[in-house]
Amino acid sequence: MKLNLVVLPGDGVGPEVVAEAVKVLEAVGRKYGHSFNFDHRLVGGAAIDAEGVAVSEETLERCKKADAVLLGAVGGPKWDDPLAKVRPEDGLLALRKHLGLFANLRPVHVYPALVDATNLKPEVVRDVDFIFVRELTGGLYFGKPKKRWQTKQGRRAVDSMFYTEQEIARIVRVGFELARRRKKQLISVDKANVLESSRLWRQVAMEVARDYPDVTLEHMLVDACAMRIIQNPKYLDVLVTENTFGDILTDEASMIAGSMGMLPSASLAGVPEQGRRIFGLYEPIHGSAPRRAGLNMANPIATILSAAMMLRYSFSLEKEARAVEKAVEDVLNEGYRTYDIMSEGKTKVGTKEMGDLIARKAGG
Repeated sequence: MKLNLVVLPGDGVGPEVVAEAVKVLEAVGRKYGHSFNFDHRLVGGAAIDAEGVAVSEETLERCKKADAVLLGAVGGPKWDDPLAKVRPEDGLLALRKHLGLFANLRPVHVYPALVDATNLKPEVVRDVDFIFVRELTGGLYFGKPKKRWQTKQGRRAVDSMFYTEQEIARIVRVGFELARRRKKQLISVDKANVLESSRLWRQVAMEVARDYPDVTLEHMLVDACAMRIIQNPKYLDVLVTENTFGDILTDEASMIAGSMGMLPSASLAGVPEQGRRIFGLYEPIHGSAPRRAGLNMANPIATILSAAMMLRYSFSLEKEARAVEKAVEDVLNEGYRTYDIMSEGKTKVGTKEMGDLIARKAGG
């Protein structure tokens, strides 16, 4: 199979972790008879410096024509002026909107080898395995009005959490489809006791639930969910939530897995159904970590696992995806660690070394 990917390394440690994911994909490709065509393009701060925009129209067009997109991370102090007209994050929002990437999947899986790598008790995090379905193209990040202005009384700003019933229904349906393949339990996260948009969210979720009588739907307020993630994460399986809530909760949940460097994500342009290939953008949930850039320190596992999600959702290559995931688990079981998940008695390795180890396992 010939597969065309646009690669957007981004800023900071982005190019380093993306290079390792590419290495693993090439190794898997050689083993299973697939060839990858990698089209490297600029995004974020790198694009601002070279092209004057966070993502160019040409890059957007290249992404639309590709089979999938692999993304690193964007941003850094160099472009962090709050008054700047163009910010690296504008590139991410443009990609999500223009490519129709409305469904962000963020799995939280605790590897047995890392049960001692978090600040929580091992008995709390052992066997934890759940997934967030985050709405990605609506809510506060895209709602209008969104502006800042000066008045006689001082500066003011407004952001709008705006949703249509159609936007809610399609993301909730993604949650139901995933729940149907797992434990048949779906938690819809909202703030319906305060927000009108959340009341609509809850109402639409209940309407969509009629199409999934085999799945149990539970509603959970976002603050209660934040508590449950720490208190009893084993209770969770599939959670669906709006954009901002999902952004915050998944960063919190990453600490259960030991580090943000362990959590992948997939941003999809359709509902993931068995055997269906869906266009998607794949990236780690962590940021660009500019202080770690160029030091061969960053953990590439989240990006490598994102590539595994690409194999699964965009190419329907389940066997290949599992090969990558098993390679990650095997390397961790053998005691290799990057700095962020390092513990006493383990072998510390750098970004490239971790990528080499996983690539050899995945392609062996």
